[in-house]
Amino acid sequence: MSEAPVYRTELGRGPPEEGGYYVLSYPDIPGCFGVGGTEAEAVEDGRRALIAVLDALKAVDRPP
Repeated sequence: MSEAPVYRTELGRGPPEEGGYYVLSYPDIPGCFGVGGTEAEAVEDGRRALIAVLDALKAVDRPP
């Protein structure tokens, strides 16, 4: 059984005047990110986004 790949992430914060939301991005997968009001929400949203992107790439037979 092979191990699941690990993708590099970056966690940032939006400007305070815009609510100070959190953004989790995957720099190696353009356009794949998650947003949330807390770090945990951004991480969970990012995880769901990553799964969706990987599923879409698999459906068209493209590697991530």
